[in-house]
Amino acid sequence: MTFAQTSAIEGLGEIADRYDAFLIDQFGVLRDGCGPYPGAAETLMRLKDAGKRVIILSNSGKRSAENDRRLVDLGFVAGSWDWFLTSGEVAWQILKCEGEAAAGKRRKCLFISRDGDLSPLTGLDLERTESGVDADFVLLAASEGDVHPLSHYEALLAPAAARGVPCLCTNPDKVMLTKTGTAFGAGRIAELYEELGGTVRWIGKPFSDIYAAALEFLGHPDPARVCAIGDSIEHDIAGAASAGLHSVLVTTGILERASDAERRKLFAEHGANPDFILPKFLW
Repeated sequence: MTFAQTSAIEGLGEIADRYDAFLIDQFGVLRDGCGPYPGAAETLMRLKDAGKRVIILSNSGKRSAENDRRLVDLGFVAGSWDWFLTSGEVAWQILKCEGEAAAGKRRKCLFISRDGDLSPLTGLDLERTESGVDADFVLLAASEGDVHPLSHYEALLAPAAARGVPCLCTNPDKVMLTKTGTAFGAGRIAELYEELGGTVRWIGKPFSDIYAAALEFLGHPDPARVCAIGDSIEHDIAGAASAGLHSVLVTTGILERASDAERRKLFAEHGANPDFILPKFLW
């Protein structure tokens, strides 16, 4: 299987020597909604043992430390990655700077998350509100699309959109993996907010803020020596291309059942071809 500009490989060991650093997606590459993929933890360790810098780069609305703990709890070995960088962490840093610039004016935040996670608000001088009627901004960190229909979010967000309240989406994924399959992600709710007339600032892959943070952490290496690995053409592959990085598409995750023709169509739609295609995240 070879697409234009894309070569098929069977394991990361075939290309590891070409790169000094890897930016690796979490859901769909290392794990799904049920747990780790077989061999994923060992492959992370092989990369570190080979002297590679490893950043797990995730469109998670949770902060970095929360995701670090969760991955270790799932059986991944602490220290087999250098940093777990999330879109939620990038957004938290942005909100912290904005709060400092607001000179003590406390803003009301309509916060949308899942599993009762409040980590994106911890340490920020914000007042949480449950209504779009009096919110100063919307922080959209996660979806419970496996619990609530899209109409639930429409009713919640319509008053804020009507008032021109800005929204910060910290998880651009439009499809998420759950224990029972796929469901609409926070990115789809953000799209809905735009459809309702609201404005959205998108944080995470494929947008530039998260790649800038990753490359700064790595010391601004030669982009040609950095490789991103993901399961989403729209987010991982297109984001890597925009940042000038090489990329590997794994065929687990959201495109597991996609045909070669369907993947090729997505390459054209998003204007990005991966450099390599890999069946699973294995060495």
